[in-house]
Amino acid sequence: MSFPKVLFKVTENNKCPLFSFGDTFSVTGITISMTNEEENTLFSTVIITSPLDKEKCKVLSSDLAKILIQYERAEKIPVCLVTCSGCTGSLRLEHCQEDTLEDLEFDTNSNPAELDSILHFLKDFEFFKSIDEKNIKKVAQYFKINKFKADDIVIRKGSPGGNFFIIVTGSVNVINTVGITISTLKQGDVFGEMSLICNDPVSATIQVCEPSAILYIDRKNFLKIIDQYPAIQLYFTRLMAKRLSKSNTIRAQDLSSGMIGNLSEIPAEALFQILNMNQKTGILTITELSMGTARFSFRQGALIKAKYGDISGEGAFYKILKEPQGRFRFNPGIPTEEFEIPEIGYFMKLLMEGMRRLDEGRNHNVN
Repeated sequence: MSFPKVLFKVTENNKCPLFSFGDTFSVTGITISMTNEEENTLFSTVIITSPLDKEKCKVLSSDLAKILIQYERAEKIPVCLVTCSGCTGSLRLEHCQEDTLEDLEFDTNSNPAELDSILHFLKDFEFFKSIDEKNIKKVAQYFKINKFKADDIVIRKGSPGGNFFIIVTGSVNVINTVGITISTLKQGDVFGEMSLICNDPVSATIQVCEPSAILYIDRKNFLKIIDQYPAIQLYFTRLMAKRLSKSNTIRAQDLSSGMIGNLSEIPAEALFQILNMNQKTGILTITELSMGTARFSFRQGALIKAKYGDISGEGAFYKILKEPQGRFRFNPGIPTEEFEIPEIGYFMKLLMEGMRRLDEGRNHNVN
């Protein structure tokens, strides 16, 4: 008799001494609850398989076993994150499918010869460092490469956007509305992601300083790799938080004792992003909305509960992104019993799906 099996893959390592990014664990088994006139009985068989070349960890095995016991059968476990209880360090693991990477489709019209010639140093770029080495070529094949002369404009402020860019060689200037250079981006730096993730117009003009080679990927394929590679979601989570911090939208220290404000000043997507990146634990309450009050619970930055009107879970998250007005308050701390609730899903994945739905809604209204 064979039991169903699911995989959990390490997507974040916080000083764990035993395991590394990309390590995969399988969870197999079944849980049966039986009741008779005399007693209630819970019978569970759980098999945890860890990497052969690594030590066994009873703490992590216990955390994975709890997930199977909660959902009774492996195939019932939803897409979620698991944060280990920790000892000297901690891990975050994602529930994944064995064939996820093999299902990706590549753009065979991209210039493979040029991409192959630069793969050896793409590995040193921060974006590609977030990807398993064996999958770097697969992700790179989604990109095309373009060459620019000095003074060429790559994207212009106010345009709709549509591509994400990575500088391979050369450098570019970031220019504001009045033509002043506010920063310079060099090899390995990226731009264009905010207009894709937040569905906003391009916020600055990008002008080439010197002859440059720049990788780019269109919106469709950008969303595809975001969805298929959780580590890329984490990369953009950190990048977006860094950009928000630089623009002083809100200061992380303001969150330590609670926070109040308006969605008209801090959009919902930015507010959620800040709480996620700063790993805050607490309850976000938003009032004066079209459907009443919304409440969202965070545990170390992970979204674990969402309620807006009669809508719960992911639906409540997507709905709140559409609200342009509302007053919010964040209060640190959650009830003890909520520390065991599974995460609703990767924040970046939720955000990207929410932005996609907003974009579709706007296009529908225009038509």
